[in-house]
Amino acid sequence: MPCRTVVSHVDARRLVRLGGALLLSVTLAACAPRPTAERAPPHPDARVVPIHVAMLRPLADPGVKFGQERPEELNYFRARISVPPTHNPGQIEWPEGQPDPATDFVVAETKVYAGPDAMKRQMRRQAPGRPALVYIHGYNNSLSEAMYRLAQMQADFDTDLAPVLFSWPSAGDPRGYIYDRDSVLYARDYLERVLLQLTAGPGERVFLVAHSMGAHLLMEALRQAALSGDRRLLSRVAGVVLMSPDIDPDLFRKQAEVIGDLPEPFMIFVSRRDQILNLAGLLTGRKPRLGIIDNPEQLRGLDVTLVDFTNLSDGERYSHFVPVTSPAAISVLRGMIDQAGLRGSDFADFMRIPANP
Repeated sequence: MPCRTVVSHVDARRLVRLGGALLLSVTLAACAPRPTAERAPPHPDARVVPIHVAMLRPLADPGVKFGQERPEELNYFRARISVPPTHNPGQIEWPEGQPDPATDFVVAETKVYAGPDAMKRQMRRQAPGRPALVYIHGYNNSLSEAMYRLAQMQADFDTDLAPVLFSWPSAGDPRGYIYDRDSVLYARDYLERVLLQLTAGPGERVFLVAHSMGAHLLMEALRQAALSGDRRLLSRVAGVVLMSPDIDPDLFRKQAEVIGDLPEPFMIFVSRRDQILNLAGLLTGRKPRLGIIDNPEQLRGLDVTLVDFTNLSDGERYSHFVPVTSPAAISVLRGMIDQAGLRGSDFADFMRIPANP
């Protein structure tokens, strides 16, 4: 008799109720005004983080709306983000009313580049001889939110890499899940182009960090590089981190098989308390997404490291960004980076982080 998973009618109704409650809360959140990055002079004691941006959004109006024609050209610029001296790890201190650089994130300066070469020259001055840290944001992200998140990550983890944001045309609306999934497929050629631009020179490398649906976009771009036979680009990847990846595990396996030898290290950060991925599972057929799997056997045969942050979740942002919003997780992850993360040392095949590290 074939093995089957049986879900009772009571359990099914409970799943639907839970999913409906979460969907309602997310929909209500969509009605609230989204915060926007604002300019102001930095506080003398603030940390100013330069963020380089390659975006598939128009410079004049980087917001994306349903039904809007997606851009066909990449734009490049730099934003210097002022992180306030009162900053708490894991937080983005958005202003309430008029921004105060002493307590809030603000944009201190922006500079538009004519193309990727001008941006790369500035990056090399900032972090000579080091890989670029490329961050691909997830679903339901505005440009302002993605820039501030990368600045927060750079401030909290204090890497010596030049941070680059790849901003794809997410609708920035919780109701835009399907729109964003289409935007991921639309943007994969452009992400591959940016990675080729950043690794075109001798010895140039990239360390890739992708969150949520952005992980799907990254895997598609790497898959395309493999299908085109471009092993040179894949060899220039210094490491990959997928945080809370919103990918079907079966699809991920197929993507990984096409890519072949995965970049090292290749880490997947998961949390079984991730409410957004639980909702995504309901929307896509009640199958757990890659970011909430709890059994390394599901990834047997793939050279990846699964890191479980469940016990370090503090409930922020629906537990969908635990590694960079939970102070405890940030502390653990900083230790991992210092010991091995960006120097290519080996991790265990599977790591379960205790509740009290």
